[in-house]
Formats: sequence, C-alpha cells, structure tokens
Amino acid sequence: MAILHETTLSPTKLELLSRWLPGQPWFSGDATALQQVGSFRFDDPDGEVGIETLLVTAGGDDVFQVPLTYRGGPPAVSPGSVIGTLEHGVLGQRWVSEGSHDPAYIRAVVETVLFGRGEAARLLDTGGEPVVLENDTRVRGSGIDVDELDASAEPTRAAGVTTRVETGIGVIEIVRRLGLDAAAPERSGILVGTWPGQADPVLLAAVQLNAAALRQSES
Repeated sequence: MAILHETTLSPTKLELLSRWLPGQPWFSGDATALQQVGSFRFDDPDGEVGIETLLVTAGGDDVFQVPLTYRGGPPAVSPGSVIGTLEHGVLGQRWVSEGSHDPAYIRAVVETVLFGRGEAARLLDTGGEPVVLENDTRVRGSGIDVDELDASAEPTRAAGVTTRVETGIGVIEIVRRLGLDAAAPERSGILVGTWPGQADPVLLAAVQLNAAALRQSES
C-alpha cells in the first residue's frame, strides 16, 4: 500500500517535469502545457522508495508515460538519473529520479508483470483517520508462464516509442507515447492500463524474461 500525504510540493511534479521532458528523445509537445491525466503507484517492499508513474499530455492528444521514484537522499545507484529535487511539506527534501534507470522501479514492473499483479492501493494520511483513495488509473500484469519461454530466442523490440532496459533476467520495454497501436514482442509478459477517458486497456510495458536465468535463480 502506498501512503500519501495531504501536503504541498515545491516545485510541483509537473513543474519539475516541464524542465526535464524537452531533453528526452521520446517527448514532443509543449512542456509548459503539461497536464496529468492519470497516475498509479507500485509498492516498495522495503518501504524506502516512492514509486509512481505519471501519465501526462503536453498541449495535444498524445499521452506520455513518465515513471518516477522518490527518495529521501541522492540515489546510490545511477545518480545521473536524478531529474531534480522537490520540497515535500511532510517528508522534507525528496530526490526525484527517472524510473527506467532505477532498480526499484524495474523490480516493481517485473514482479507486477511476472505475478499478474496490479497497482498499489493508496492511503491518504491526513493527520487524522487515514482515507483510502480510489484508483482512477488501473494497471494489470499478464503473468508469465516460464515453461512457455524459449531460452534460445533473441529479444525483439516492442512497436512504438519505447525505452529499452536490459537486465540480468531479461529485457523490459517501457512504452513512452501511449496508444492502442502499441504492440508487445512475442513471448513477452505485458503491463496494460486504463485511465480517465481511456477505457480500453493500453500497453504500458513489456517484459521478455531470460528463461535460463530465471530457472537458475529458482533452483
């Protein structure tokens, strides 16, 4: 469960992204006109990292997926992934990193897809009785049948504008510009999502596991 706080952020997440997004090769549009159309969270089992994905528009119809992680200090791994810092009214200074470079986010995506999980429940801490928030953005992993994986198969690319992350257990492709035309590679598990105004599930990410590495880790 993700615990949220009723507080202020300075700068806001969208203000932070408005300065960072123009430098990303997969982004197009007016970064000064960012609007959030959806968001979802994953749990960090260690309770140390906030893991949130924002779905934003930039003055047009395209919806962009921006996974973020939040920490109370500079990340020990991939310091170059830091987008910036913001001041949280309750938690103090928070370091905001781009999720595709962050092992905490990658682990969350792989586990969500592998085990067929969904987004985290959200609990709002108002200082009094906690309030359970309704998730208007829903995601679901497909699950992966390891016995059906072909360990000798070469990883293929997902169709669309993606970020490709190679790990020790396989390849993760994060779809950046979301749309119904995005397609996952064969023999991959997928993460799909819906959000307000988008009732049909859209591909968010694809995971192609290395079957040999996975079986070795389970032995």
